[in-house]
Amino acid sequence: MSDLVVAIGLFFVIEGLIYALAPSFVRRMAEELPMIPDRLLRMFGLAAVGLGVFFVWMIRG
Repeated sequence: MSDLVVAIGLFFVIEGLIYALAPSFVRRMAEELPMIPDRLLRMFGLAAVGLGVFFVWMIRG
């Protein structure tokens, strides 16, 4: 359970850094997101999940 809390905390740190360091980039991405096809967003999302699982597997294994 503590690993889950640490993971959520790291997520908030990374999100906060993105908003703090590049707010104009975040605004541009938010404007362009509706123009990206669902299929492409889903593909990138699944790739990110796979990469995350791989990293955790490498660290824990």
